[in-house]
Amino acid sequence: MAASELIEDDGGVRTHVEAITTVVTPHNSPGHPQRVANGNPSRHGSSPSPPADTHDGRKRDGNGKLSSLWKQNQLIQTLSSGLRRHCDYVKISIPEEHANRLPTEWWKTGVAFLYAVFNLVFTTVVITIVHERVPDKSVNPPLPDKFFDYVDRVPWAFTVTEVNGLILTGLWLVQWLCLKHRAIIGRRCFFLIGTLYMYRCITMYITTLPVPGKHMVCAPKLYNDSTGKIWRILRLISGGGLSLTGSHMMCGDFLYSGHTVMCTLSYLFIKEYSPRWMWWYHWFCWLLSASGVICILVAHEHYSIDVVIAYFVTTRVFWAYHTMANTHALRQAPNNYLSRTWWNCVFNFLERNVKTTVPIVFCWPVNLPSSCRQRYRIVEGGRDE
Repeated sequence: MAASELIEDDGGVRTHVEAITTVVTPHNSPGHPQRVANGNPSRHGSSPSPPADTHDGRKRDGNGKLSSLWKQNQLIQTLSSGLRRHCDYVKISIPEEHANRLPTEWWKTGVAFLYAVFNLVFTTVVITIVHERVPDKSVNPPLPDKFFDYVDRVPWAFTVTEVNGLILTGLWLVQWLCLKHRAIIGRRCFFLIGTLYMYRCITMYITTLPVPGKHMVCAPKLYNDSTGKIWRILRLISGGGLSLTGSHMMCGDFLYSGHTVMCTLSYLFIKEYSPRWMWWYHWFCWLLSASGVICILVAHEHYSIDVVIAYFVTTRVFWAYHTMANTHALRQAPNNYLSRTWWNCVFNFLERNVKTTVPIVFCWPVNLPSSCRQRYRIVEGGRDE
């Protein structure tokens, strides 16, 4: 039969202890008393019960089992309630997941994209306006430039610039699509593009320089022809503002160079968001960017001051933004002079929920089909074995 009792420890918690005893009746020596498993003699006599009482014994045995089960159930419930009353709950703080510190927030990326598109379109409008103010090259000759004094013009050099710029832009687009945190990186890129071209609109409009060389052919001025200006804007947008597409026939967009901005900015993003062991990739992109910028001057398509200012503004804005983005202590520091920039409020809007430095992690730009994912898991499982 089963015997149960409660033992209370020092902490006041009652423990249910159950001992099961088994009666052993040896067949060879009926005269000896029955002994239990612990060696104590049984309280019952050594002679077996008479056959007449067998039926009543079974009833009592069945009732005893039911009573024992009911008591055991009560003891279990009492023990559970006692543990609930005396249990000390310990709060375990789980660190915040890394993924929550880098939320995607694609809607913010969409806002930054619209900001970039607006400024790019606005640049074409400003170029159309400035084109009407460019002085005639027969009346106002090109300004003296020291680079032009030592290097003669190479006609095909500007084509090299645009080809290099397209290659760099394509490489960065593919790299961006393969990055895991492309939403955060994308809105940084779009914001910087929009800001740099907004600065370019301001510098082009307030100071209109004469053409840097007499080889340049500018489209005729339209003056008050608003419809013709709109068609020029649409043509410039459709051709991407490139001379290769034949869409850029206007003059006046010299200060500062938009081609220098795109070559430099593409290289900066490629290097910033690729691992350091890809040094060969960094050097290749740097050669494309540097040769593209130099070819702008070799082709005499921009003054040297246009290229220098474009490089200076692009690198400083890029480095200032990423310094604030990667150094979180600066965001709340009272002596952070970078927070005095006009775009600090926009920066806080875009980077408010980014709590850590964005890691360089690559992934597939699209989700693989379920069959491919299953095969990948099987292959990985086989490798682990």
